[in-house]
Order: sequence, then C-alpha cells, then structure tokens
Amino acid sequence: MEMTYTKAMQELEAIVAKMQSDNCDIDALADYTKRAAELIKYCREKLFTTDEEVKKCIESLNNLQ
Repeated sequence: MEMTYTKAMQELEAIVAKMQSDNCDIDALADYTKRAAELIKYCREKLFTTDEEVKKCIESLNNLQ
C-alpha cells in the first residue's frame, strides 16, 4: 500500500487516540511513539516537497508574463 499524506495523517490520528485512551497499552507505547515519529517525518517531508513544487509552478507562471 502506497503511503499518502492523508493515510499518514489518519494513522497518526489513530495512534494519538490510542495514546490518549484510558486503555492505552503501556507495553506498546514505545512502538506507538516510534511509528508516530516516522509518520510525522513523512508528513513534514511531503509538505516541504509539495510547497517547493507549488513555488516552482507559480514562478513558472510568473515567467510567462
């Protein structure tokens, strides 16, 4: 399954809900934290890449004028 920003955010929200739950599995807390960090890193990189692509598109459009 290919990771997308939306899927990463959904998984991250599910992990946060588990961590905030009164029934949080303390034995899995380190795994939750590790996975959440991976997802946050992916989302940041995706946002940065998308921002750069949008800037290039706008610059390209500005050069047409």
